[in-house]
Amino acid sequence: MQYIAFALITAILGIFIIGADLVISIIAFMFGANFRAWFLKGLWALLAMVLLMAYGVFFERNFFRLREVEIFSDNLPESFDGYRIVQLSDIHLDSFGRRSRALEKVVSKVNATDPDMVAVTGDLVSFTPSEINGFEQTLSSIRAKDGVYSVLGNHDYCFYYNWPAESDRLAAVSDLVEREDKLGWKLLMNSHSDIVRGKDTVSVIGVENTSTSRHFPSYGNLNKASDGAEGHYKVLLSHDPTHWKSEVTGKTDIDLTLSGHTHAAQMSLLGWSPSRLLFGEFKGLYGAWQGKLPAKGNYANVKDWKTSEASLEDQYLYVNVGLGETGFPGRIFMRPEITVITLRKYR
Repeated sequence: MQYIAFALITAILGIFIIGADLVISIIAFMFGANFRAWFLKGLWALLAMVLLMAYGVFFERNFFRLREVEIFSDNLPESFDGYRIVQLSDIHLDSFGRRSRALEKVVSKVNATDPDMVAVTGDLVSFTPSEINGFEQTLSSIRAKDGVYSVLGNHDYCFYYNWPAESDRLAAVSDLVEREDKLGWKLLMNSHSDIVRGKDTVSVIGVENTSTSRHFPSYGNLNKASDGAEGHYKVLLSHDPTHWKSEVTGKTDIDLTLSGHTHAAQMSLLGWSPSRLLFGEFKGLYGAWQGKLPAKGNYANVKDWKTSEASLEDQYLYVNVGLGETGFPGRIFMRPEITVITLRKYR
């Protein structure tokens, strides 16, 4: 299905380029230029587009990026200083249907980081739970000291498949939930889990998909998910990054939110991504007090940049650009991402 979409997108872009080339050539002809020469030169843009898309489909989608991020906080307990969270998001298993070795490579990279915890922030599948078939052993081999935690994304509710009846869709969602449990993952559906080390606790809170857009389902209940969470430091898994500003920053004591969803449009041209048009936060690390931060570096001096609003201190969002794809089965200058987040306590 993805390759049908690829062919359709290529055809539409091709028609657009040819149309634009035709219009420009006609205008040039009206000013005395040679129509044929201008038109043929314009066709090079069509070739460049095809080559760029082919690069994204056959090469870049397999260049997995391991991105290291350090996050500092006063609230982090001493015993969790150096705690490593690996975040995976938007796996979209249908995009790995013919690339099982690529997913095995991802899991090997994850396990090699020796994480304390792995967070999977939604959209494991694109259409149906059957996409998991054949990947059970690979996915269940992800290793972390405190386990793998996951939440559901908008695609995990199976809305994008033509089910005979609503009851069939609901049964598919239940099937997906059961399959994640069989993988050994801890699926958090408006719930939390406390990780304890000695007298110190970190809470992992997970909400069902929550979005400010009416185009995506919202089943999240943050109050229910957080109720009883005893962590000195709190990590929220929420698939859609629009949830962060709408309900988290300045309204909760959640320290770090991990999201995905955007894919950063699976492309970036000269540093610009179409995701900027749709999302305020679409990739990388953000801080509630001053907007986007670079995704690498030591933020031990970040206190100097904060505002005086204590309720906004130390609230971060990280948006992972995903592993898989939807629509266009490729990536153009937006490599699939494995994020390694190291939590640090301020000294």
